Amino acid sequence: MDAPGFTASLVAGGVAGASVDLILFPLDTIKTRLQSPQGFSKAGGFRGIYAGVPSTAVGSFPNAAMFFLTYEYVKCLLHTDSASHFRPVKHMLAASAGEVIPFSLVQFPLWESLKALWSWRRGHMVDSWQSAVCGAFAGGFAAAVTTPLDVAKTRIMLAKAGSSTAAGNVLSAMHGVWRSQGLSGLFAGVFPRMVAISMGGFIFLGAYDQTRSLLLEVSRKSPCSR
Repeated sequence: MDAPGFTASLVAGGVAGASVDLILFPLDTIKTRLQSPQGFSKAGGFRGIYAGVPSTAVGSFPNAAMFFLTYEYVKCLLHTDSASHFRPVKHMLAASAGEVIPFSLVQFPLWESLKALWSWRRGHMVDSWQSAVCGAFAGGFAAAVTTPLDVAKTRIMLAKAGSSTAAGNVLSAMHGVWRSQGLSGLFAGVFPRMVAISMGGFIFLGAYDQTRSLLLEVSRKSPCSR
């Protein structure tokens, strides 16, 4: 990746990460409390839902910056023809290199595929707002299918020290939720999670594309780049 592309991905990723955390942090807090075994009210309800926003936003800037830098770099290394059937695999590998979680393995290939489909239908590359719409759909779908894993993670985080759940076995935690609450327990908080992550996908990926495009345009017009 050239220097302007390197810088653009780094800065755009950081801006996108900080933006989405500042805007959507409260929804994530509400989702976590809905998944708590104590119940929403006992877990805190709507009290203090903005607590910790500044520190989270500051921490998300370098994390998101490095994720997108890695993602774009790996995509460049694994360059394939635009019509190749291996493009989704490339995007999965790039996403997993940046952040090894099941959510990214679903969201990013779907985001790229939706952008490619929309670009093909329109006959040109999608605009930033269209990329944001694709990000919203991809995020919402990934949020829905990975909710049981998120419930298990929340139960492990909130489990009492020394309990079997606190040991950190995700499958065991999911099985425990299934036995006690069934399917509804595994998908607790799915709708606020989908709403939050759909909005997050719109902001995160739209802000990334918009910021990166602006930075690359400025770089092209800069006298130093000529």
